[in-house]
Amino acid sequence: MKGQKSQVPMDFQPHLVQEVVRQFARWWQLHQQRMELARLSDAALHDIGMSRVDILQEVERPFWDDPLKK
Repeated sequence: MKGQKSQVPMDFQPHLVQEVVRQFARWWQLHQQRMELARLSDAALHDIGMSRVDILQEVERPFWDDPLKK
């Protein structure tokens, strides 16, 4: 409103905001990595010891399913 000063609530905790941003960034990273795996050729998958079935299972995991729990 006009004449009112914007105030940050006393219980505002910037570290919580940072944690939420960090978690979203990790989920985006997981999504990107899974999409990169899906684009690998069968020969490349063979080189890293994975099959197309392994990759399809990984790609179908929900974005929040973090195998490293980062």
